[in-house]
Amino acid sequence: MMPQLATHPIHLGRGATALVEPPLTGPDWFEDYAARHAADGTEGRLVTRYAFDASWTSWEMHPAGAEVVLCVVGRTTLIQQFPDGRIEHVEIGPGDYAINPPGVWHTADVAPGDQADCIFITTGEGTEHRPR
Repeated sequence: MMPQLATHPIHLGRGATALVEPPLTGPDWFEDYAARHAADGTEGRLVTRYAFDASWTSWEMHPAGAEVVLCVVGRTTLIQQFPDGRIEHVEIGPGDYAINPPGVWHTADVAPGDQADCIFITTGEGTEHRPR
């Protein structure tokens, strides 16, 4: 059976490498991921797929690089808070994508009863989280 992106993310590394990651198990997994690929620094990219049917309860920010969010199923509204305090709402649906620039705090909403399934391509190094 082939690996599924939702459970086995991909690491895109230096030298055009692509590696299947071990099963995604929770928050500690991301620390282990960073340690496994520290040599790639900001050039490494984590590719994940996440389906959700509720708005996120936290914000995140990637200081080392941009994040691409590609909606595969459903609809979601990305909320971006820029360093100057400006807030933007970006709605995406199937086939649409948005970019979370480096240093921009972001979260996501879905309408009640709706869902979203998105692919995230992220420079994970230095990622920060805060409650919403």
